[in-house]
Amino acid sequence: MFKIVIPFLFFCCAINVFAQQPVKPVHIILDSDMGPDYDDVGAITILHTLADKGEAKILAIMASTRYEGVAGVLNVFNTYFQRPSIPVGVPKGNAPELRDFQHWTDTLLAKYPHKIKNNAEAWDAVKLYRKILAAEPDNSVTIVSIGFLTNLSNLLNTKSDEYSTLTGKELVKRKVKLLVSMAGGYPAGKEFNMMEDATASKNVYDNWPGEVIFSGGEIGAKIKTGLPLIHDAAIKNDPVKDVFRISIPLAKEDSFGRSSWDETAVLVAIKGYEPWYSLHKGRILIAADGSNTWDDKGSGQGYLVEQADYREVQELINTLIIHQPQPGK
Repeated sequence: MFKIVIPFLFFCCAINVFAQQPVKPVHIILDSDMGPDYDDVGAITILHTLADKGEAKILAIMASTRYEGVAGVLNVFNTYFQRPSIPVGVPKGNAPELRDFQHWTDTLLAKYPHKIKNNAEAWDAVKLYRKILAAEPDNSVTIVSIGFLTNLSNLLNTKSDEYSTLTGKELVKRKVKLLVSMAGGYPAGKEFNMMEDATASKNVYDNWPGEVIFSGGEIGAKIKTGLPLIHDAAIKNDPVKDVFRISIPLAKEDSFGRSSWDETAVLVAIKGYEPWYSLHKGRILIAADGSNTWDDKGSGQGYLVEQADYREVQELINTLIIHQPQPGK
């Protein structure tokens, strides 16, 4: 009896020890058009929340729009979540300059601390991509794009430099494990992120040398979030709350909360698509105007298809964006 029980107990303990091992954090770069819409704010909040939980390591944050102040806005959130040293990249050449009509970006810059005061103090986004990717282990980086494809297109077009002898496409192939993109509509559609810089979108998705997951416009449209955050009286001096508080009343369609397009992409990039979604595999086809169709016979790419009730994701996102910074982090 003694000889039987001891091995069994040891086996059980071993299972418990291994079950409690921490999940290896996803090494991630966020590429965001922080400004035209405010679902990017929910997305960057989820990114920091999951980093606080040990599920993500934030390598850099890129802006795909270049209105003056966007680097400072990104630094506001990084500073608020006690990661002020996360490098920020901004496009230095031609790029969209779209920003918010609600002027919440101005409110954040006036109200909250940030060391980056203007875009000139931020990295050139493409150089930062190359620097970060060159230093990371092979097949280890996840990129989540929730804006325009300008930076990623420019990255693919780069040649060797002081950071790597590889071309941009070679560097991506070696270092990037996964690209998750909030862009397009599926199986066919016309979507803002894809169309704003259509030339860049086509270059990226025709030539990206690795796996891509698309969260289409249809996925996040009905996921309405933000109301629990703005109605939580205990949360004060929170830039995330300020953005939703300012913006939701200014649009009738947001009376039940803002659609959560960008949040779904960050969620999937870090936690995976199951159990909420399945993946319809194939390859995207992009027209010159940025509209898209789908080739089921293609490979290497896939778009999300809803499996669970969307309200499960809605509840999860509402919970994640209420997260407050951890003192002394």
